[in-house]
Amino acid sequence: MKFTKTLTAMAVALTATTGAASALDELTVAYFLEWPTPNQFAQANDIYTKELGIPVKFVSFDAGTAMSAAMASGDVHISFSQGVTPFLVATAAGQDLQVVDIAVSYSDNDNCVVRSELEIDKTNVGDLKGKKVAVPLGTAAHSGFLAQMKHFGVDEADLTIVDMAPSDSAAAFGQPDTDLAMVCGWGGSLRTMKQHGNVLIEGAEKEAVVGKVFDVTSIPTAFGEENGELLSKFLKVTADMNAKYAADRAPMMADISKAAGMDIEGTTAVLDVFAFPTVEAQLSDAWLGGFVAQYLTDSAAALEASGKIKALSDYNAVINTSFLEAAK
Repeated sequence: MKFTKTLTAMAVALTATTGAASALDELTVAYFLEWPTPNQFAQANDIYTKELGIPVKFVSFDAGTAMSAAMASGDVHISFSQGVTPFLVATAAGQDLQVVDIAVSYSDNDNCVVRSELEIDKTNVGDLKGKKVAVPLGTAAHSGFLAQMKHFGVDEADLTIVDMAPSDSAAAFGQPDTDLAMVCGWGGSLRTMKQHGNVLIEGAEKEAVVGKVFDVTSIPTAFGEENGELLSKFLKVTADMNAKYAADRAPMMADISKAAGMDIEGTTAVLDVFAFPTVEAQLSDAWLGGFVAQYLTDSAAALEASGKIKALSDYNAVINTSFLEAAK
């Protein structure tokens, strides 16, 4: 397991910050609309507020890059389900953030879609050359796009790449006169994109090219140091909702759907390709105990090789499992 503090030091820190936690007037959490997760049942029913003892406000964002900016400005304390790429971009730029939890794993709920009439699939991806592609830069979808283009031998320089949030590119993609040949995104926006096109690869084939796709719960390091007990309570409520969902999701679906801003059909379709690791699984070598640090290292190296960031020297340092251990 990866710790930036020993458990003893963490216990001292939690004791010392109890007053700081109670002094916080309101906790602000960043999340995505059209991105249904079990903890939105707690969001809809004010369970976080009841368990943490202070008001908990959820603020929606279009991309993980905006979450990073909000944490930098102090407007957001916790980013729930931030993509790995925005996290890497922010930390490479000097932002002091930590991964404290695995929010969701979702290889097939983040992808790129090619316009149907172009008749481009994995056998002729080279036909994309010279065409316009909408990608939310600095996100997991961006990393997935880069990995797929490299796999198919298409150079970025051969494409016209525009930076667009998935909701915006999905709307543009649906217009008959669109000049977008391919769009990349996730969640409800991805479902909308698929109404007008096809993905190049998916399932195990995509995971073999892109790797495991997941989002993290991230925090500014200072927030964790000052509000450790509060953060652990937040993670415990999240874990409790995941366990409740695993046992029987049916009673939760209406509230999750409402909080996600989706209908039941769309919520079900997205959740069917989501996985929510247990706390025990997250603390194992399969996740925060080993895999994630290596994944961050490899992903950062790929971004550095493409000229996007300057990678950190040690990604173990940005993973802190102490709060999740305390939640357990």
